[in-house]
Amino acid sequence: MEPLSIRSTEDTPKVVFDPFKELFEISGRSLPEDVNLFYNPILDWIRDYLDNPNPKTIFIINLQYFNTASSKILGEIFNLLDDKYEQGYDIELKWYAVEEDEDIIDAGEEFAENVNMPFEIMIVKE
Repeated sequence: MEPLSIRSTEDTPKVVFDPFKELFEISGRSLPEDVNLFYNPILDWIRDYLDNPNPKTIFIINLQYFNTASSKILGEIFNLLDDKYEQGYDIELKWYAVEEDEDIIDAGEEFAENVNMPFEIMIVKE
């Protein structure tokens, strides 16, 4: 499976999914003008990857800001990962947040409540 790499812009996050390097990360800001146009290829890649995932998969989410439309897509991504976890695969998620950013921390806590896979909120200093 080919890696997926998308450079960040002012309104879209950097995406690096590389199963060979065991790197799965979305980082930056997510407020694309057309959320489906931006995220549909990402969702397709994740679905394809989950057909035959690595023995262990750790997804990293390190967003400084995301809009409501992006939040819905993140929920969809987490549900895909959680479904595979429920099938017995070793999948976990690390949600990064700056310690002063209560909105991102709260969002991570809300997402964590809706999944069964390990979901760790990583608090970092600015």
